[in-house]
Amino acid sequence: MSKHVAVVGAGVIGLCAAAEAAERGHQVVVYDRQPEDAERCSTGNAGMVVPSHVIPLAAPGMVALGMRMMLNPRGPFRIRPRLDLAQLRWMWQFMRSANQRNVDLGGPALRDLSLLSRKRYLELAETDDFGLVKRGLIMVCQRAETLEEERHTVEFARKLGLSAEMLTDTELGKLDPGVRYTAAGGAFFPDDCHLNPAAFLTSLRRRVRAAGGTFLYGEQPKDVRAIEADHVVLAAGVWTRELAGQIGLNLPLVSGKGYSMTLNQPPVLPEVCSILVEGRVAVTPMGSTLRVGGTMEIGGSEGTIDWPRVDGIADSFCRYVPACPRSAFDDQPVWHGLRPCSPDGLPYIGLVDRYVIAAGHAMMGLSLGPATGIVAAELIDSRAPTVSLSAFDPRRFA
Repeated sequence: MSKHVAVVGAGVIGLCAAAEAAERGHQVVVYDRQPEDAERCSTGNAGMVVPSHVIPLAAPGMVALGMRMMLNPRGPFRIRPRLDLAQLRWMWQFMRSANQRNVDLGGPALRDLSLLSRKRYLELAETDDFGLVKRGLIMVCQRAETLEEERHTVEFARKLGLSAEMLTDTELGKLDPGVRYTAAGGAFFPDDCHLNPAAFLTSLRRRVRAAGGTFLYGEQPKDVRAIEADHVVLAAGVWTRELAGQIGLNLPLVSGKGYSMTLNQPPVLPEVCSILVEGRVAVTPMGSTLRVGGTMEIGGSEGTIDWPRVDGIADSFCRYVPACPRSAFDDQPVWHGLRPCSPDGLPYIGLVDRYVIAAGHAMMGLSLGPATGIVAAELIDSRAPTVSLSAFDPRRFA
């Protein structure tokens, strides 16, 4: 039976939900506070599809690691101080969640959601061109102790049934002859992929419109309770916290600001996407261009750029890839976006009354978007979700 469905948020999560719902015959309208051509959190991200990322952000050792990173003004992590009770509460909940139990609970849940997303990406790539490349992901390590930590990640991934292997520095060069890293070795996850996020968003908007869906850009409902629809999907990124509060739902979310630069004429062009582990820098070839991004700036706001940390991204890349001169990043446009982060590193996905909550994916929004869209449509259809959503319960911090 066809239903009226309103989707609040036209980022990758909202568009995936809208496309799946519209193609199942529902009447869909998408609201977004920005114009259609606006730069979104999804637009400038690293474009990685990463089933390998089965360890939630809140994991053992992350609190201590974050504190060490904060001491470096050019480092990949920062907490913007503010007199905000919600942010302080979030930090307390993060510290409480950074334990092995959270990893044991979240790992299988993230695996299942990620594999569903990958499967959907492969299906969509048969008809839509958004630059999907299936060459895996390399976690590049410069230090022996970091390499050992990646070995534990590889072992955990294998326990969950995922493909993963350790590589020497020589094997890194053989795997990706397009770049030579200064590294001790790395980990390789062959099932990971990468794509062009902007092209994927364009394909999603096309799918929504082709299935009869409509868009109301420049409109953000002031009160979601007033929306006339059978179901309302709340997928507005970090702003979902405020919207959820209107229906009496406590949804801890803070912004985790990230930056990226895209080199149109890169001095080197890898063939495989990578993460430079110690620098927390993501590197993604997109056609003939190269995207380099990173940082996690908790509490970051729109319209501001922390230039020392942007410089830190470029410096880190050039340390790993000495064939790239630092001048390659001079005067490059800088994209920045606000990732919606939950305290335990797991997204919020579930049904609360007539509202489908789909937010809190942090750096994994693009990777988990198609699967989130599928289960959102299943909830709208009153069907059992394809994957278990118990770990993603929106009421778990209520």
